[in-house]
Amino acid sequence: MSASREKQNRRDRTASGQVAPKTAREAQQRKEERRSNFVYGLIAAAFALVVVASVIWNSNIITRSAAAVTVDGQKYNVAQVNFYYRNAYLMFMNQWSYAMSYLGLSSSLPLDTQELNDTAASFLDIDLSENEGMTWKDYFLSEALEQIASVQNGLKQASEEGFIFPESVQEQYNEALETLAKSARSAGTSVRRYLQATFGNMVSEGVYKAELLRMMKYDAYTAAYQDSLTYTPEEIETAYNDDKQAFDFVAYEAVSVDGNPETKQDEDGNDIPATDAEAEAAHNAAKNAADALAAGVRDGGTLSALSDGMEKASAFSGSKDSYETCSYTSEEFADWLFDPARKAGDVTVIESSETFYVVKFEKRFRDETKTVDVRHILIQPEEGELSDGDEGYQEEHDKLWAEAKAKAEETYQQWKDGEATEESFAALVKDNTDDPGSEDEGGLYERVYEGQMLAEFDAWCFDAARKPGDTDIVETSTGYHIMYYVGDNALVRWQAQVYDKLKSDAYTEWSEGLHENADIQKQDFGMKYVG
Repeated sequence: MSASREKQNRRDRTASGQVAPKTAREAQQRKEERRSNFVYGLIAAAFALVVVASVIWNSNIITRSAAAVTVDGQKYNVAQVNFYYRNAYLMFMNQWSYAMSYLGLSSSLPLDTQELNDTAASFLDIDLSENEGMTWKDYFLSEALEQIASVQNGLKQASEEGFIFPESVQEQYNEALETLAKSARSAGTSVRRYLQATFGNMVSEGVYKAELLRMMKYDAYTAAYQDSLTYTPEEIETAYNDDKQAFDFVAYEAVSVDGNPETKQDEDGNDIPATDAEAEAAHNAAKNAADALAAGVRDGGTLSALSDGMEKASAFSGSKDSYETCSYTSEEFADWLFDPARKAGDVTVIESSETFYVVKFEKRFRDETKTVDVRHILIQPEEGELSDGDEGYQEEHDKLWAEAKAKAEETYQQWKDGEATEESFAALVKDNTDDPGSEDEGGLYERVYEGQMLAEFDAWCFDAARKPGDTDIVETSTGYHIMYYVGDNALVRWQAQVYDKLKSDAYTEWSEGLHENADIQKQDFGMKYVG
């Protein structure tokens, strides 16, 4: 088995959120900042949904060439629109299948019979007052038409600029077709029938291949566009000054005092609702305690000492790490902390939902700590057949991790036996890493700040003795990382945050412009057969 196929097999069994070295939040941020990656809904994990597909999708055989939509005058037939429609659905299901019940989406019911609930509308940022009665079919169709317009106009721009597509596009395309063929064989059927089960009878193998290649080219072009976006230190400083609150951090101390009455129970263990008098007494007691704490701090005391042992009081402190990129946080007192008039030593009492917060402001600042650039190759253990608690689970677990470690050591030695340069390390990434988040960049993560990665990964990067060119194997909860330290980035953390936001905002505006102004005209006859 080739290294690339072995790597793909591992990735087929693993969700990307589990293998990337960043936290879930950082992985999601990267998804938002990077290109759309439409195409990845079409390969590997997407085909796991074939079984439910037969329940959802129309199986009638129709004239595939019937026009369904025109985009800026260019026609797309029923087969092509169904390709994008189905892709939009697969993309969504691959990423959010665990939240289907929460979003009110059932894979066993026709999508045109299921309306978006308030939770789904909020999640998708859709105003139901302007989209009353919107169904999930409406939503995925809208996504599909946006994809069509984006791909069409993105490739048009690429052609006008004379953009040369990298060789990796053809390589990825070949790998995707290989994955498709493998999946069909595993299902005991032909590629044609497998595609019909996944996309419906309208999508032929020819349509699938043609649109897949177009989307991969689009993906490569948009990646190159985003990578071309750069900003000078002066532009970064200007952007910071225009929106300091989005990038500053604060340090503070706080104590919360619970103003809810004690819960009482009857002899059967049932809760007894508090009387109005009891609720008022608890509220007043908490307020008085909070006011007394604030007064004590103003007189020179410390919150932690003053609140120590106080009934229903909980002390905690906050620093830059409490806020991330912190314009506003979940803390009830964030507005007060980030008020430009705030001075060191200021103290206040803030009430929220029967809780009183005593807050002392320490300082507001921008983070000047360094960021680093690092490459890695992630070797992840295979997924075992046994579950935790099953007999033999630990033996299987240890065996799989030992195999992953041996693979990491073998790959590391392969690099050391070669040119042992940063370039050769980057070249080794593609056929070996289990981290799709950095695969296309030669395993590179830029502008990494302390505390961003998994603990062991982070500790290695920010070791005080770390120097450019350092390498090693680091074990984390996701597997074994073959590390290559590129060096300190030129930007400190606050600059990196501004830089990334400028880049993300510019890319979002550009990419949305590819479809926002497109003239999309639905054709009544053909649209009847989409979905």
